[in-house]
Amino acid sequence: MKLLDRNDPFFAPLWRRVVIVAVTLAWSVFEFVAGSPFWGILVGAIGIYCVYQLFVVFEPREPGDSDPS
Repeated sequence: MKLLDRNDPFFAPLWRRVVIVAVTLAWSVFEFVAGSPFWGILVGAIGIYCVYQLFVVFEPREPGDSDPS
């Protein structure tokens, strides 16, 4: 089971990927400001993972394309 399936059609629109990354990184900043460095680091790591999966290795596909896996 994958933590984040980047081939899911839900992640195809750019705006959804941007919102997911922005929310996780903003949540991380909030946790640091609130004085919870453990949760800030944890959520920040999730945000960085989302950046990697949704922007670095993401390969957009057309709706009719077959599954590459």
